[in-house]
Amino acid sequence: MLCAMKLYNYFRSSASFRVRIALELKGLTYDYVPVHLVKGEHKQDQYAAKSASQLVPALELDDGQLLSQSMAIVEYLDETHPNPPLLPPDALGRARVRALAQLVACEIHPLNNLRVLKYLVRELKVEEEAKNAWYRHWVRSGLEMFEKELLQLPAGRYCYGDTPTLADCCLVPQVFNGQRFNVDFGGLTRTMAAFEACMQHPAFQKAQPSACPDNEA
Repeated sequence: MLCAMKLYNYFRSSASFRVRIALELKGLTYDYVPVHLVKGEHKQDQYAAKSASQLVPALELDDGQLLSQSMAIVEYLDETHPNPPLLPPDALGRARVRALAQLVACEIHPLNNLRVLKYLVRELKVEEEAKNAWYRHWVRSGLEMFEKELLQLPAGRYCYGDTPTLADCCLVPQVFNGQRFNVDFGGLTRTMAAFEACMQHPAFQKAQPSACPDNEA
């Protein structure tokens, strides 16, 4: 008998959140395995034996194979469980959605993930408020670019059209974490409309950090 997939993740990790959304949208069953980043559990031997990169998320498949990198995991899930699709049926549409998703995953997120913030404080001796200002600057400027991209596309309920896509899987976690740092979302009309639409969807509600078993008050 095959075992359920296992998702090694941290409840506040944007990348982990993306994968949880995809799993919920697909209606897939998985075991939630917490890896506490702040406590350094991702660097301990037990997890290092699983994940060569020592990053989250990691998805262990039914047959024991391990996948890393959230974008690769989500696209794997979309290819192996195609309904509902997270990418449009046409090549141009897929390129548009991937561009939006990568704007978050490749342009915004790398500048403000936990490793970077820790380095700013521990190695460069940046003060807490300066660190937070760094975070807010890069999230805000990145989402301004995101908004401009959305304005070039036909209006829809979500980032691209009237069904959730890979772009929404990336946007929602970034906004969530931005809210924790008091990022100014003013004027990002299309972006925040897509976010609000997502948060009315049961899959996004089930995947959010407050619904995770390792959620900390």
